[in-house]
Amino acid sequence: MLCSHCGKCCEKTEMMLCRTDVGRLEQAGYTLESFVRYDKQGYAKLRNRGGHCVFYDLEKNCCRAYRHRPLGCRVYPVIYSEEEGIVVDHICPMRNTVQRAELKWKGSRVMKLLMRIDNEATARRLNLSPP
Repeated sequence: MLCSHCGKCCEKTEMMLCRTDVGRLEQAGYTLESFVRYDKQGYAKLRNRGGHCVFYDLEKNCCRAYRHRPLGCRVYPVIYSEEEGIVVDHICPMRNTVQRAELKWKGSRVMKLLMRIDNEATARRLNLSPP
């Protein structure tokens, strides 16, 4: 897949995070409060600032945490749609460069990640583990 570095995927992000993502970003020196928000269902999501992901640098059109970015960002533009299943996100201007094999491989990673995130959010709701 090719990337145009347009930043569309970083606008008003709803990117969900797993514990691995959070730990990796904390180890990189970012504080939990600076990049995570929890929704009412217990899902950890990236914060937005000024309409973009907190890590997106508007001046340079790049991610400040690229080497440590969440798994969902790593497999983007392959996403899960409740209506269609695994798809390439229609907002990505480079969506046509995703090959069939890449869609299949990243799609399997997306499904595993979503199961992990669901399990973690359920545990959080039931107070079985700390955020």
